Amino acid sequence: MPQKNHGHKSQSKPRGVIPAAVSRQSRDSIYKFQKRSMLKFESHTKNFPERISGLQKIFSSGKIDGLIFFNMNNIRYLSGFTGSEGVLLIGSGRPTLFVDGRYTLQAGLETRGVKIIEYTDKIEAIIKAVKEFKLKRIGFEADSLTWNIYHQLTSGVPKEKLIALGNELRMLRARKDETEIELMKKAARISSSAIRSVISRIKPGWKEKDVAWQLEIEARNNGADGVAFETIVAANENSALPHAKPTERKIKKGDFIVIDFGIRYRGYCSDETCTIAIGKLTDKQKSAYQIVKDAHDGALEMLAGDIPAADVDKHARRIFGKKYERYFTHSTGHGVGLEVHEAPRLSSVSGDILKPGMVFTVEPGLYIPGLWGVRIEDTVLLKENSCEKLTKMDKELIIIE
Repeated sequence: MPQKNHGHKSQSKPRGVIPAAVSRQSRDSIYKFQKRSMLKFESHTKNFPERISGLQKIFSSGKIDGLIFFNMNNIRYLSGFTGSEGVLLIGSGRPTLFVDGRYTLQAGLETRGVKIIEYTDKIEAIIKAVKEFKLKRIGFEADSLTWNIYHQLTSGVPKEKLIALGNELRMLRARKDETEIELMKKAARISSSAIRSVISRIKPGWKEKDVAWQLEIEARNNGADGVAFETIVAANENSALPHAKPTERKIKKGDFIVIDFGIRYRGYCSDETCTIAIGKLTDKQKSAYQIVKDAHDGALEMLAGDIPAADVDKHARRIFGKKYERYFTHSTGHGVGLEVHEAPRLSSVSGDILKPGMVFTVEPGLYIPGLWGVRIEDTVLLKENSCEKLTKMDKELIIIE
C-alpha cells in the first residue's frame, strides 16, 4: 500500500493539476477512459455551488475571509471528492482542493468548479495559498484540526489569523437535499432487506458473530459499499451493553437479540435497530419491549419542524416513567448522513432545533445489567408536520419459535 503523506516538511513545492510531464492530449485521454470504464463515483449534485455560496455568506460578517476544511466528509460534501486525504480552501472565489499525487486524477474526475493543486507538502501548500489569496482571517473546523497540524500552520500563518469555528459549522450537513435523501433511502432499503432476510434464518445455536457476518454478506450482495459501523448483534446479557460487540456466544431459547445494523451506499449511511426474541418470553421481557416501543412510537408521533430536539428526548423519557427511566442510558437519537453520527443531536441537553429536511434516528432503549436489553431504532426524514421513516422493518415484536 502506498505510504500516506502526513504533511511533514519537505523541499518540494506544490504542483499543478497534473505533472507537467503528462501532455494535455494524454491527460484528456486518461480522463475519458477513466470516466467510462474504471471509476464509479457518486453522481454530481447541482447543489455543490449552493453549498459553497452558503458558506461564503459567513464572510460578510467580517469574522473571516476564508475557510480551511480538513474533515474529509465536509470536503466530500462541498466538492464531491471522495479520497481519504486532502484539504479544501474556500475563499471569495473558486474553491481550491489540495491533494497529493495519489489523488490528482481522481480529484479531477470527481469535482466540478474546483481548482486542484497537487502537493508534496500539505502544510507548505496551504501556507503558500493563504499568502497568495491575501487572506487575513481564516476559519477552520475546531473539531477536526489536530494540534500538530495547527502548530505546523502557525509556522507560516500568524495565530491571530486562524479562527476556530465550532457551532458555525456543526450544522453544515444537517439538512439533506433531494440527492442525499434518495441515496439514504436506498441505503435504508438495502440494510432493512438484509435484516429481514437474516432474521428469517436465525436459529438457536447460531453465534452472534454468525448473524453479524450474514448481515454484511446479504447487504453487500444487494449493493452496499460496506457497513456504516461495527455491527451490533447481542444476545440476552450481552444486549444489556448498548455498544456490545458480536461474540462467540450461541443464541438460545428465551433470548432477546439486539441487532443494530447500518450500511454505506455511495457515501451515505443507514442505521436501524431491531430487538427480536427466540422462543417463549417472560412477562417482564414482554413488558419491557412494549414500553420501549411506546417511547419509540411516542417520539415519532410528536415530530414536526421547528421543535427543540431536547423535547423529543424528554418526551421519550416521560413514557419510560420512574420504573424504567434509569435503564435508558443514552440519548434518543442523532443525525445520520455521510457520517453515522452527526448533527442534530436528540438529547435532553441538546440546543438543536429540528428542521424539515433533517435526517436522524429515534432509538430509545433500556438495558438491565446482567439480564438483557431492548432497543428499537428507525432513521427518519423530518417533514413540516410529521416524519417519514426511511428504515423499513416493522417494529412489532418478532418472536422466532
